Amino acid sequence: MEELEMQIELVENWIESGDIAQLQDFLNEQNISDVEELIDSLPEHAALFIETLNINRAARVFGILDFPTQERVFKKLSANKARELINEMPPDDRTSFFSELKGDVVKHLIIMLSPDERKEALSLLGYPEDSVGRLMTPDYITVKPHWTITRVLDHVRRYGNASETIDVLYVIDSDGRLMDDLRIRDILISDPDTKVEDLIDSRLISLHADDPQEEAVNVFRMNNRVALPVVDEQDIMLGIVTIDDILWVANEEYTEDMQRIGGTEALDEPYLDVSIFHLVKKRGGWLIVLFLGQLLTASVIEHFEGQLEKAVFLMALMPLIMSSGGNSGSQASTLIIQAMAMGEVTLMDWWRVMKREILSGLFLGLILGALGFARIAGWEAFAHAYGEYWVLVGIVVSLSLVGVVMWGSLTGSMLPFILRRCGADPASSSAPFVSTLVDVTGLIIYFTIATLILGGVLL
Repeated sequence: MEELEMQIELVENWIESGDIAQLQDFLNEQNISDVEELIDSLPEHAALFIETLNINRAARVFGILDFPTQERVFKKLSANKARELINEMPPDDRTSFFSELKGDVVKHLIIMLSPDERKEALSLLGYPEDSVGRLMTPDYITVKPHWTITRVLDHVRRYGNASETIDVLYVIDSDGRLMDDLRIRDILISDPDTKVEDLIDSRLISLHADDPQEEAVNVFRMNNRVALPVVDEQDIMLGIVTIDDILWVANEEYTEDMQRIGGTEALDEPYLDVSIFHLVKKRGGWLIVLFLGQLLTASVIEHFEGQLEKAVFLMALMPLIMSSGGNSGSQASTLIIQAMAMGEVTLMDWWRVMKREILSGLFLGLILGALGFARIAGWEAFAHAYGEYWVLVGIVVSLSLVGVVMWGSLTGSMLPFILRRCGADPASSSAPFVSTLVDVTGLIIYFTIATLILGGVLL
């Protein structure tokens, strides 16, 4: 932190004195992540930093900025620098930037691209939003099966600079179909006269251009790869997706899921960049839905108002029942959403999950039920709060807790499956939503059990 503050002070001094040459030398020596931190700390000078950096580093720094910052910076760049920047950006980063812009702006920027870059940009933008095709880059190295290792290495030396990565080489046949991928390590340790076809093991893992990006995240996670090839329906190689883009997608997915689990729509921008109106719009919808749900809770209480008048202590015990059901439902919902996100659970596993949650809910309910009975017994022993029928009251609380916790676990675990089956995001079955739903049904369970057991005695 102290080092960053010293750098900020130096940079501000150079800007005030107009010493751009010193600023340029300093920025070009920094890691791109360090320049990104400077941009976050001095947003008013962000465009100057990009203008000052050499074009290769400027494109790399620009690529790791969030979109609102990219948009602000790009508007302040000179026309020449803007043209150089979008032509220098890797195709996948450029596609990500273009996909966030309005259509008219994109058309204007595409005109600024060179013919080859324009062709690539239009091709990548033609894939569905949130598909693997939007992430891939056409900058990779292919080799032929009949080549020797010597020829492969010569090919890498000639074209390696233009590739996104040389960690992996891709073997294609004469029709452009992907046959296999080879790690550079296997190439380097092989005999120079060995042919590529002798190294092929056919253990190929690839992505399809129309696959969802979220699915690609799971494939990377399970296979420990730095890059994966992208093919079409005929296995023709179209490009590659690299781990840096996948990490970016994973971070966005995680952020969106956390916001939805918290009971709000996903924000499209960083929190501090979102306007108050937009923030209210994103949060208001869910709050209204949850409020309407709580109106049902009020209706249930009003329906059992007569029983509450005869046994006021039932009202005092309501928070105990409601919170237990809501908490168990929230736990189950969060566990299943996370398992789905990690690829550990699919729609086909719903029955296994249901059985597990019914048993888990039963055991958890019995534990809480025993504690609830102990609470009633303790209050009766010291304060005589429930009178001669305190045992029946304890049984009501115990059975209610068992029923509510089981129902909460079942509801919280099944809602993500229902939403996924309907094509919605399982994260939408967030903790507040599950809690509100279980509150309503939990009270019905509670008052029904109380009526059955205490009817004719206290009610």
